[in-house]
Amino acid sequence: MHLGRPHRRPHGEDPGPRPDGPGAGRPRLGLTLIAASLCIFVVQLDFLALNLALPRMASELGTTTTNLQWVISGYMLALAATLIPGGRLGDILGRKRMLLGGLVVFGVCSLAAGLSSDAGVVIVMRIAQGVGAGVLFPLAIAVITDAYPPDRTLRAIGNAFGIGAVALALGPVFGGGVTELLSWRVVLLVNVPTCAAAILMVVAGVRESRDTTVPRSIDLPGVLTVAVGIALVTYAVDRSTAWPPGWTIGLAAAGVLLLVAFVLHERVTRWPLVALDLFRNKPYVLITMMATVANIAFVVAMYGITIYLQQVEGYSPLGAGLVFLAASVSAGIAALLSGRLGELFDVPRTIGVGTVVGGAGLFLVSYGGGLWTYVPGLALTGLGYGLGWTMGSAGTQVVVPPERAGQASGVTLAVMIGVAGICVAAGATLIEVRAAGEGLGASIEGVLRWVAVGSAVAAVAIGVLAERMMPRTVARSG
Repeated sequence: MHLGRPHRRPHGEDPGPRPDGPGAGRPRLGLTLIAASLCIFVVQLDFLALNLALPRMASELGTTTTNLQWVISGYMLALAATLIPGGRLGDILGRKRMLLGGLVVFGVCSLAAGLSSDAGVVIVMRIAQGVGAGVLFPLAIAVITDAYPPDRTLRAIGNAFGIGAVALALGPVFGGGVTELLSWRVVLLVNVPTCAAAILMVVAGVRESRDTTVPRSIDLPGVLTVAVGIALVTYAVDRSTAWPPGWTIGLAAAGVLLLVAFVLHERVTRWPLVALDLFRNKPYVLITMMATVANIAFVVAMYGITIYLQQVEGYSPLGAGLVFLAASVSAGIAALLSGRLGELFDVPRTIGVGTVVGGAGLFLVSYGGGLWTYVPGLALTGLGYGLGWTMGSAGTQVVVPPERAGQASGVTLAVMIGVAGICVAAGATLIEVRAAGEGLGASIEGVLRWVAVGSAVAAVAIGVLAERMMPRTVARSG
């Protein structure tokens, strides 16, 4: 089975509804690309840089690293819950307008979090940042698609993600170096001028655009039920060691019931947030599952290794950031290569091979041994898992009709990021439980091994299933 090339509109074919309303007009392509690239860059840099600041943040704010992991998982969960409605609101209210709103929210919340001395306020602001990021991600791609002619759109989007991939390399070093030499607060505050620059680029170069075929309504009950359901399940996992079992099970059950209610609601509402027939597309579901496995492993590994290098091995934040370069640079290379590889090779098999390679690298890292094992192990971890989740994100686009590409991308990103957020909370809890009996170092090593083996086994199993269930030739319908 080989996935075909992405569908492209032939020259002269009507691309659909054109922009309308104030601000519509000829876009400035260079400024549009820079603006969209800055949006992707700031979201990825913020997440990656802040990982290495967690131990120092916890110390200064008077809390534990485990409690403060909500700085990461809360951000990811809010991002996941906002991806689909964020894109839909852009279609309804105007993509330029919503992109500007997302930048304002992201920048203001970064400022508030960077100036706060209360752990609770920092966490709340990070969750609000996630909401802003959930608007930025899908709409950054949408404004590129609107601005560029069909034969240049994919290359432009690739360039934007290529700039975003730079954040994969810069993030850990920037976060570690700034935290050690200045303060973890600077990691957050640097978002303010970056968002300001992006706002200027959006105002100057991006034209307003709307899809006039989209109904002027959004499924608010669907947004609320799915967001609260995911939050309750994650919070139950996070508090499982602190609460009586009955409370934890009850909260998790309430979250699951809300998610079930979401599915039932989507089946009957006139304008669903998610069209459920998307999940009857077997290639789409299987590729999304494989990408999610790779993303879970990558994010949980980043969290565990960050704590291990600083609290067990005694690395400074800057030193840990330099070690992480091996993973971040290789993940960035994988992101740049994934589109081309998806055209040349079987996508599920390539994701599977990448995830196994990532698992092998993580397994090597889990046995310690200093830089001689950390550097090659992290390089394989970043390359393999990075290839898995980036190729998975692109691969879903060639197995759905063109008119469903935006929704399919939003759902895939929401699943990947939301499930990874839950797994970060679960991984942090498991590390804390095991550390009480075997020490922090052994606890993290054990969890990393389970992640390495589990991700490889899951990727192979889903890949075998894909070979049996998916047709030999899968391409977009034109």
